[in-house]
Amino acid sequence: MSETVLYTRPETLEDKAMHYCPGCGHGITHRLVAELVDEMNLRDRMIGVAPVGCSVLAYEYWDFDCTEAAHGRAPAVATGIKRARPDAFVLAYQGDGDLASIGIAEIIHAANRGEGFTVIFINNTIYGMTGGQMAPTTLEGQKTTTCPSGRDVGSMGYPIRMCEIINTLEAPALIARTMLDGPGGIRKTKATIKKAFECQIQGKGFSMVEVLSPCPTYMRMEPRAAMENVKNNVSQYFPVETFRDRSGE
Repeated sequence: MSETVLYTRPETLEDKAMHYCPGCGHGITHRLVAELVDEMNLRDRMIGVAPVGCSVLAYEYWDFDCTEAAHGRAPAVATGIKRARPDAFVLAYQGDGDLASIGIAEIIHAANRGEGFTVIFINNTIYGMTGGQMAPTTLEGQKTTTCPSGRDVGSMGYPIRMCEIINTLEAPALIARTMLDGPGGIRKTKATIKKAFECQIQGKGFSMVEVLSPCPTYMRMEPRAAMENVKNNVSQYFPVETFRDRSGE
């Protein structure tokens, strides 16, 4: 007789329907964050910084203090909060258009200064909220509303690998890329985010976890196929790897 597994909602996750499309990685990541906040007893210290993008309403789903940042400016806002409240646990949550495009200077300089907050960077290779335009992370040949014939690297440049760029800097304590390609990838993503949280608790400075995420709507796939696409295609250009980990030092 098989064991029945009951769904339990983390206390830090609000009991409400999310606006994300079915199969979107944002909802999965929100739950992982909520689980870790509960398990690590961070709720009373947490201050989240929500981005502009699909996850602009992240503060509606987490039951801890959050604020909103202008497009791309989450690292600047998180810097101010952490410096004013060094006792707080500060989380900047950003998408690829938010972090790797308009906010690329913000994230690089915050990382270079070794600011003591944690970044979760959702990379779904597209601008989701505004209609599926090409993002800095859009793959070569990938079709979007602004490159309907596919991304041409000759005229549009190559997809930007943010972890590799941040890894050239001296200050960051943890830089890692994970993927939401199924249960195994989800478990590994949670474990990696936990290490990033530990870096902040231990006062080791800046940490960033990039999460390769399915976007069924603009990948034009069913949710399961979108997860397989993350594993078989997206991760080929953006390799899943821990580039740096000082959490155990």
